Amino acid sequence: MKTNGTDYSPEISDAIVSFDPETLQRKPVAKSQVLKQFSELRNRTAVRVVERIPDHDGVLDAAAVDRLLITSHCEMQRMSEEFQHGKRVGELLKPIIKALREGGLERRIRIVDIGCGTGFVVRWLTAYEYLGNDVEIIGADFNEALVNEAQRLADAENLNCTFIVANAFRLAQPADVFLSTGILHHFRGDGLADLLKQHAVAQAFVHFDFHCSPMSPFGSWLFHAVRMREPLAKHDGVLSAVRAHPTRHLLAVARAAAPGFTSAIYGTRLWRLPIPRVFHALVGIRPAYHDAFVRNMGNRIASLGKIE
Repeated sequence: MKTNGTDYSPEISDAIVSFDPETLQRKPVAKSQVLKQFSELRNRTAVRVVERIPDHDGVLDAAAVDRLLITSHCEMQRMSEEFQHGKRVGELLKPIIKALREGGLERRIRIVDIGCGTGFVVRWLTAYEYLGNDVEIIGADFNEALVNEAQRLADAENLNCTFIVANAFRLAQPADVFLSTGILHHFRGDGLADLLKQHAVAQAFVHFDFHCSPMSPFGSWLFHAVRMREPLAKHDGVLSAVRAHPTRHLLAVARAAAPGFTSAIYGTRLWRLPIPRVFHALVGIRPAYHDAFVRNMGNRIASLGKIE
């Protein structure tokens, strides 16, 4: 289960659902195979969670899986609200958008949130009109149930949001800026480089994920134990922090896989103190917009690591 002290076992949410990457069609998941996988890893918590999921003829019930994922996403939204994640995303997107404008990009700027889930970030930015009417924000996810829930919440909140079941990298109108929260650690080995290589159509990207630090495992365990009720959310939340990519690794992969961007890590420390943040962001922008981006960051530039 652990290699060199790092846990690379899958999260439950990754193991209980599967989609064809080409057609986006949902594939059946055999309950026995998932149980075997976690049993071999001696992950008893995951085994207990999966055992409670109903199945039909040995295949996990898709509707039950989706209800479980939606419940877990609701708990993650509460965490995002408490950590003011929507505001942090907006504060980083603003100088990027301004830099693109100053660099001559006159059309409506399109931001695509990869793996948007139930759409908290998209809904927050829309609710607070944070980025202006000349910016289009779209949430994309493979899971139709999560997209439908995102749209339901947007409608309930009277928000004009767009959520689609789609591969974010294969839209008819490509993204100018790719955005994500909590997806990078899901991509292991060459998968992370493959993900970043697909950013070639964009002008910038912002990927928030757990900050890998010695305090991450314990801090994540304590927070999820206190704040989360759903066992899957507790399990996956802690494991997400454990699996977070080290900062140097993220930067090395980004610079090799997406050489057309200057890249850096934003917000690893809390208020410039030697206290690690829960989330930091991998940021990339085309060299043509680099100087304007740095200028528009203002005082926040102190939270941005060296750009290369």
